[in-house]
Formats: sequence, structure tokens, C-alpha cells
Amino acid sequence: MGSRSIDNLSLVDEIRCTHSGPFLYDLGHPLLNRVADSFVKAAGIGALQSVSREAYFTVAGSVDSNSVPPPELSSIRKQRFPGLKGETNKESLEAMVKSVGKESIQWGLAAGVYSGLTYGLKEARGAHDWKNSAIAGAVTGVAVALTSDESSHEHIVQYAITGAAMSTAANIFAGIF
Repeated sequence: MGSRSIDNLSLVDEIRCTHSGPFLYDLGHPLLNRVADSFVKAAGIGALQSVSREAYFTVAGSVDSNSVPPPELSSIRKQRFPGLKGETNKESLEAMVKSVGKESIQWGLAAGVYSGLTYGLKEARGAHDWKNSAIAGAVTGVAVALTSDESSHEHIVQYAITGAAMSTAANIFAGIF
């Protein structure tokens, strides 16, 4: 593919980006490309997850309208979509779009921060090891905690520790399996 000119690329080649690497766009620097690519992909996943969860709760609520939902589901429902039962369909749709957008941003932020930090630390330290993963996971955990509705000191510390532990474990287990 290296011998082909950019002028001769087809639309399919442009969409696939087979000529310039794995990213959908080129922002001029590998760090920016990695962060933007991670953000867009994770935001899409977050939106799909949010919509599918809402669809599940809608179906579960309509099927079991006479029974009381389990306490863990009702508390999740109250926390995640507080304004979804609007008086009109328009209000419900607006509430869902807002909540899906917020969750998309949170997922994208987490992926972008983590990807950017791991890349930056790898370039700065010259190595990609569990230390980079721990630092990136902790900072990502703090970023996610700060975007949530409950951002108390304990909540932020808990997310930082969880992020560091999960990303370190993923880095260590990636070499084993």
C-alpha cells in the first residue's frame, strides 16, 4: 500500500485509513490521534450501553408493571435516569438524550485520558510497564469520579485506587495470557 499515491485512494480506502494507520483521522501528532480515536470509540460504546440499559429498564418496567423491581435495579434506575419519566414523550426523549450524551462523554473522557497518559508516559519514560498503567489508571479514575454526580473525597480516592488496580492488573495479565 506504500507505493500508492494519496491522490489515487478510493473512498473506501479513505474511510478505512489503510494508508495512514489505524486511526480514522490525522490530527498531526500521534498523541492527539490516539486520544481522539479512543475518545470517539469509547463514547460510541458508552452511548450504546446507555441506550441498551434504558431499553432494558423500559421493557422490564412494562412487563412487570404490577410487581416491585428488585431494590438494586430501582436504585440504579433512580440514579442514572432521574428525569426520564417526563410528562410527555418529548420530555422523556430529551432526558434520555441528555443522559446518553453525559454517559458518552464520561466513557470517552476515560478512554481518552487513559490512552493519552499511557502513550505520553511511554514516550517520556521510554518503557511501557505496570507503572505507566498504574499512574494512567489512577488519573483516569479521578477524572471519571469528578464527572459523576457524587464527587466526594472518598469517592475520588476509591475511583483512583480502582482505576490503578484494574489497569495494572490488565497490564500484568496481558503478558501472561
